[in-house]
Amino acid sequence: MEYNIDIQQPTEPTSFNNMDIKRKEQSQKTEPVNPFVFSSRSNTSSSEQPIENVKQVGSVTEVAPVKDICFISIIGEIEGHTSLPPQSKTTKYEHIIPMIIGAEMDPQIKGVLLLINTVGGDVEAGLAISELIASITKPTVSIVLGGGHSIGTALAVSAQYSFITPTGTMTIHPIRTTGFVIGVPQTFRHFQKMQERITNFIVMNSNVDKDAFLNYMYDTDEIANDVGTVLNAQEVVDIGLIDEIGGFSSAMQKLRDLIDEFEKGDGKA
Repeated sequence: MEYNIDIQQPTEPTSFNNMDIKRKEQSQKTEPVNPFVFSSRSNTSSSEQPIENVKQVGSVTEVAPVKDICFISIIGEIEGHTSLPPQSKTTKYEHIIPMIIGAEMDPQIKGVLLLINTVGGDVEAGLAISELIASITKPTVSIVLGGGHSIGTALAVSAQYSFITPTGTMTIHPIRTTGFVIGVPQTFRHFQKMQERITNFIVMNSNVDKDAFLNYMYDTDEIANDVGTVLNAQEVVDIGLIDEIGGFSSAMQKLRDLIDEFEKGDGKA
């Protein structure tokens, strides 16, 4: 007589350690993904910690930027050849200039939108950025968000078309300097020539009258303890310094229109 006997292998006893491992594996499979946190871990290094994207970088990785528009922001104080204190919010011109050149040379970029909220800063650096923006072939639009003061005026008018928000302001005043100054006629002529460079650039790239602009610049009744004038959005449009009052959507629409005109003209602005 034959007997069929199934011999079962003894199963591994369940321990608390095995239960903990299974719980961890299950929690890793079902754990929701946080879109505001990304990790830069690799197989070769396990010590790198996740980076909170919004807090550390200031953007969300899930939001894809527009590919054919180059956004350039001029914020804080424009830093030139001398480094400013670390607590100052600055825009370094050596960072902005390569961005403008890259936008001009990149065939995928069709236009440049300049976002301005600056108190001014280094005159040479600000004028260098302004001249570069005015000399590129691709359509450019600027928008003054909070303020476009001092050399920020030249930056605002350097684009083909300029906007200012309804609550935006612009300060027009002569150049000034701090520190050691040699009190000789040559120093005065140096400042005078530098001021003429800025004034001529603003007049050439906007619809403002030169005499009216100089009157605002040297006015002594508008600013306490200073020379110059603070103009609101409507005033800068009325004198022809800025083209139009509008927000971000208006600036984007105008840039799209300029891009269409540029492409219809076979790349000729």
